[in-house]
Amino acid sequence: MGMSAKDERCASPTDEEWPEVEKAEKLARGAALKWASGVFYRPEKLEGLGHYRNRETQRNSSIQSRLKSTVQSYLEGVSTGLEQLRSAVQEVQSVCQDMGAARWALLDCADRFQGLQQMRALMAEHVQLASVVQVLPQLFSVHEVFSHTLQLLRGRRLLEAHAELMMMEHLRDDILSQLHLRGLSGAQATVLSYFSGLQELNESLAKQLWGIVGSSLQLVREDPVLFVTAVRIIEREEKIDDTLLLDATFLPPGRPKGWRQKFYHVLQETITAAHFNAVRMDAEGPGLARHLAALQRDIVAELRVVKDLMVQCVPAHYNILSVCTATYHRALSSHLQDILREDLDKQALFLLLEWVLRMYPSPEVMGHPDLLPEVDVSSLGPLVSPELVDQTERKYVEKVKASVLEWMQRTLEVEFKEWFREEEPEMDHQGFFQSALPVIVVQMLSENIQVASLITDSLQQKVYNMALEELEAFLGRLREVLVQCGKEHQKDRTVPKHYVPYLLAMLNNNLALSSSIPSLHPNAACREVPASLCREVPASLRAALDKIQKKACQLLLEELLLDLQPLYAQLPSRKWLSGPQLVNSMCEVIDKYTKDFSHVRKPAFTLLLMESELLVVSQYLRALMQKKMVCKSKEERGQLCERLLQDATQLRELFCSLGLDRRQQSLEAVFALRELICLKDPALLSLEVLGFITKYPDASDEHISTLLDLRGDISKDVRHLVLEMMAQNPQPLPEGYRPIFSTILVPAPEQPFCLRKAKCA
Repeated sequence: MGMSAKDERCASPTDEEWPEVEKAEKLARGAALKWASGVFYRPEKLEGLGHYRNRETQRNSSIQSRLKSTVQSYLEGVSTGLEQLRSAVQEVQSVCQDMGAARWALLDCADRFQGLQQMRALMAEHVQLASVVQVLPQLFSVHEVFSHTLQLLRGRRLLEAHAELMMMEHLRDDILSQLHLRGLSGAQATVLSYFSGLQELNESLAKQLWGIVGSSLQLVREDPVLFVTAVRIIEREEKIDDTLLLDATFLPPGRPKGWRQKFYHVLQETITAAHFNAVRMDAEGPGLARHLAALQRDIVAELRVVKDLMVQCVPAHYNILSVCTATYHRALSSHLQDILREDLDKQALFLLLEWVLRMYPSPEVMGHPDLLPEVDVSSLGPLVSPELVDQTERKYVEKVKASVLEWMQRTLEVEFKEWFREEEPEMDHQGFFQSALPVIVVQMLSENIQVASLITDSLQQKVYNMALEELEAFLGRLREVLVQCGKEHQKDRTVPKHYVPYLLAMLNNNLALSSSIPSLHPNAACREVPASLCREVPASLRAALDKIQKKACQLLLEELLLDLQPLYAQLPSRKWLSGPQLVNSMCEVIDKYTKDFSHVRKPAFTLLLMESELLVVSQYLRALMQKKMVCKSKEERGQLCERLLQDATQLRELFCSLGLDRRQQSLEAVFALRELICLKDPALLSLEVLGFITKYPDASDEHISTLLDLRGDISKDVRHLVLEMMAQNPQPLPEGYRPIFSTILVPAPEQPFCLRKAKCA
């Protein structure tokens, strides 16, 4: 149902004044409609409408009653508040009236306050004069007290002297403080002048105290009372300093004294001066050893005194043992660094490294049982920095290197002087030639490496690396001397007299050096590995050993070649074809040398046999290719083939009897060459040559052409066919192939004589 205009006008101000009411009413109506639609959605439900109406009417009546009660309570509270406000206003008005009366009363008393101010000033002056009167007896006796205190100091009655000194200082400081508070700074100079004797007394007392502290290590054993007295005085002064520093209004002159810090400073200076600022000692030889031994003895003894006696004479917070330990540590570190800056020999460097890295932290010094557990050397840090240790180790290695170089050079000179003796080199129990060279060299290097192992692993590794480098350099110098000795021997083969035995001894020495290299290694696991397999052995060192072996073998083979050369000069010849005399002589020379070779150990002996056999074969083939002879007939070719067969067979049997297996021999090349010579049908020569160069790919067309010339029956067409076949079938060198023909130079063919402006044939 709609509202009337009058109702709308009446409701309008309320709605504008209370918009929440309208909103609440709308929400209530919406909720009621929703509820009613849910309850009366069926016609039969309308029968209970009267019941619902009565219930809602009762509930509305209850709500209205509660609302009326609440509003009534609120109105009663507002009435009470208004009553209280009226009462407060009346009380404020009463207070304002009282304040006004008090203000007028104070204005009336202002003149009387002026008279009280003058009385206050007189009272303050009276208090000051009373204070001065009280201290006048003390002020008049100041100089007398000064004299008495000085006598006490001279009599070493330090506690009594210090008590009087504190009393005088307290008097002076009290006066100065009063002057400071009253702003009378100008009068402070007069007071300081009057108490100037305090400065002399302070200096005299301090001098005695620091003298006692400087002798503390001796006093705690002989007269600890004097030392304890000094510590008590220092602690008194520290407490006075702390008290004055807390009161920041005034700090008297000369404060804070800081005598506890001075105590530490004097103690540290005493320790440093007693042991580390002495006259420069001898940094080499036994002088350094004696100096370090004295330091070791004194440091341990004095730290034991500190731990057992001095600790009991000072307060716990002094940490006197830690202070003294750190002082010794720092002073010793600086002292050792000064020594290490000098140019020291290797013995001095070793001694210092051993003392710093081994002796100092050991039970002999800082780890002494009498100092544990209070002294913990690990908390002090390194005595010498790792950088300086590394630098010192390198200096030591350089000194050792110079010494090793000198010894090795001397050993090398002695070794080659022995070559010119009238006797052969000495033999071992197995009959192998040898000398003392490898034993001397290895022992010298091993001793230096073992000595370095007494210090640190890093030093041992540095010396080991240096030893390998020096051994390599030594092998290089050894090879140079060997080459020079070979040149001298070529000039006069009688000098040295026992040239070959000493070369064989050199091979044995080289094997001994090679087998001894693993024994030098710092790691025990690498000492059992052969030098050829040890990864730690540098490739350059293995190459140096190999060069020595090759050079010695080369010089031995040159000797063998010099004795075989006159025999090779006689072949090929028809005299050679006539009988086995030439090869018999060769076998005699070879047998003579191989008997000498038997004095060398097996690896080198086998190498010498193989190289000797290759030398014999290559020189034999070289001699055949010198174009000294051409077969004139079939019979002569048959004779040549027979001679080649007999020579090759006899040489092969000789080397087999010496212990060289056929598979290691190169004489098969002579048998293959014989097949080329003995081939009866020249038409098959191309196939035969193809098989030959397949087996010996280093044979060139010049070699084949020279061999064909030796037959004496090869036409130009056949030669051309053979050479063309070789050009079409180049043979690569297989891996591991031992070259034979590449070392043989074929004489150049003679150029035909040509007339000028004519055609050459």
